[in-house]
Amino acid sequence: MSPENRELTPENSTPYTDLFWQRAIAWAMALPQNDGFVALLNNNHIAYPNDPFPNRLFVGAKRVVSVFDGATESDAFEQLRLAQAERPSYWVGYFGYDLKNQLETLGSRQANRLGFPDAFFAEPRWIIDYQDGVATLTGEGDTETLLAELLAYPVPDTQPIIPQSVHCRVTSDAYKATVRQIQQAIREGEVYELNYCVEFFIEQARLEPEAVYWALNERSPMPFSAFLRLGDRYLMGASPERFIRKDGMKLTSQPIKGTIRRGQTIDEDAQLRAQLLGSEKERAENLMIVDLVRNDLARSAETGSVRVDELFGIYGFRHVFQMISTISATLRSDCTWTDAIRNAFPMGSMTGAPKIRSMVLIDELESSRRGLYSGALGYITPGNDFDFSVVIRSLLYDSERQYASFSVGSAITYDADPEQEWAECLLKARAIRSLLEGR
Repeated sequence: MSPENRELTPENSTPYTDLFWQRAIAWAMALPQNDGFVALLNNNHIAYPNDPFPNRLFVGAKRVVSVFDGATESDAFEQLRLAQAERPSYWVGYFGYDLKNQLETLGSRQANRLGFPDAFFAEPRWIIDYQDGVATLTGEGDTETLLAELLAYPVPDTQPIIPQSVHCRVTSDAYKATVRQIQQAIREGEVYELNYCVEFFIEQARLEPEAVYWALNERSPMPFSAFLRLGDRYLMGASPERFIRKDGMKLTSQPIKGTIRRGQTIDEDAQLRAQLLGSEKERAENLMIVDLVRNDLARSAETGSVRVDELFGIYGFRHVFQMISTISATLRSDCTWTDAIRNAFPMGSMTGAPKIRSMVLIDELESSRRGLYSGALGYITPGNDFDFSVVIRSLLYDSERQYASFSVGSAITYDADPEQEWAECLLKARAIRSLLEGR
């Protein structure tokens, strides 16, 4: 349970590895049989505790489980469980944040500006892996010919990012006023902590999704990086956070609460790391979410099996230090694999505590519908193991409506400084915003 200090930066990555995945995505996007579905999971060769995502590309959709409106349509978790029981396979996709409306008596008052379904999973037609310089392609049809076509496909030229104006849905003053409103709710005992998020957006956006993804990945390599195409809609993700993983009967969740920038020198870096670890506010925020996640896992766990494996671990990414804790449990034999996800969803680090009241206040106070943001993206194996990240630090894009959006947030507590919370939001937004604005 003692905190550890680790660097989570790319290791053993070669230019050829990056070129392979650039080639593979370009090939997949051009493939006539792709059904409009392409998903890349990319760990950037980062040695994340309990392992990051695999480096894997999923193409095409033989079967689909999709729920557009979780408040009115049938149970997404049960649909997915039944489809997997009928024919075990790999599945890749996401649960959007607003699927909360299916789990509790909740609603979403803001418009769905991006139009992503509340949940979407595909059984891929093909899976591409690349390990130690060797590419493999599995799936239907003549896989040898398909692999040869992939390997011969030209690597796309680097496309420049056209600078565009990024707007924030709220002003600095409005943000701080809402923080004070949340603190009043905390003083009145409604919640202990609330994760308050704001949206940055571009209207009339002109983006080349592949180019934007690779540029973002270069600036902000993460262990749960992802590129997703779903028809005209795209996710370009740089998430550092695991929601929940199942390996055999072991469940693992790794909430992040606590952020500080990296230093310009080795000494400043060490000072900032120590400052984050010693911050009573950040430790209190992290501990509250650890307790929430423990309770969420306990709903599906064997009695006495929930453990805090690491508390207040400080991990260094390229631009920030993060405080990460690790909680594990053993799945009960009378719980299904989808129960484990359902009972923990959405991730407590993105809501607050207590969870249900926090989600009610979030819907009342935030100016945008979260949608896919702060949901969970990942994959399921034929043996019902799975791994899901939290959808943060991610750009969402509707190419038909020409609307692009990303959101950032922070945990608000009774002693939070509104000015510092606003600064934290700007820090978290910097990687994507500066990329889109050409800075």
